Amino acid sequence: MSNLVDVENLWVRFPTRTGLFDAVRGVSFSLGKERLGIVGESGSGKSMTGRALLRLIRKPGIVEADRMQILGHDVMSLPEKEMRKLRGRDISMVMQDPKYSLNPVMRVGEQIVETLSIHEKVDKKLARQKALEMLEAVVIRDPERVYDAYPHELSGGMGQRVMIAMMLIANPKILIADEPTSALDVSVQIQVLEIMDKLVRERGMGLIFISHDLRLVSNFCDRILIMYGGRIVEICESGKLDQATHPYTRGLLNSMPQLDHKNERLEVLNRDPAWRDQESVSGLL
Repeated sequence: MSNLVDVENLWVRFPTRTGLFDAVRGVSFSLGKERLGIVGESGSGKSMTGRALLRLIRKPGIVEADRMQILGHDVMSLPEKEMRKLRGRDISMVMQDPKYSLNPVMRVGEQIVETLSIHEKVDKKLARQKALEMLEAVVIRDPERVYDAYPHELSGGMGQRVMIAMMLIANPKILIADEPTSALDVSVQIQVLEIMDKLVRERGMGLIFISHDLRLVSNFCDRILIMYGGRIVEICESGKLDQATHPYTRGLLNSMPQLDHKNERLEVLNRDPAWRDQESVSGLL
């Protein structure tokens, strides 16, 4: 079966006063109908990788790749008009915080319907019906009320569910979730992850789950790419995370508290500048 996403030697650069800054450095990976986690600290390049895939990095940012394909489409050469059709219809991205991603002056229902109407020709009645069904699918108990609400009237967890509904209503084949639970309480995090997991499995989608929480990703994803300094330093199957060998991955694991094992002192994460200069591990396999 062909991959949904193929990326080879992706670089993302930004000009600065002192020269070009490499935010993503030679990253390669593929995505099938699976849940792929990308983990790293703030500034490791994980969000830039997701944005580059949707071609959301604008000038003066520079994006280069030997190959970047989504469902067989060459993203690097696709005209912007065709790229706009691809976004939402075939690949969608849930951003980090609904407070900054949802339009504050539009009702929730209008925003969901707008996403659908861009990609499908539907009348207002059918569009409203589909939007309400999608709100129910993300376990919102009173979809009629939420449909007519403004974003500021929703809790963080409910706002994130609305974002997921909006990104999935056009029935894309690929979903990128950029730290979708970072602003949520632990109990709400679990609920949101369960909703995403259920929808991804039922629809046979591919998921790229971006997070800084290695344990959370290991419990949710099938494969994990660990990024440091814009590079992929290690690739792990989620069930074999404890067998990770790279010192950065080991450091991340050892710096987190564990309920089943008491440590007098947590390990301090040491960072070796040489890791930035190593070639990225290929995530194509």
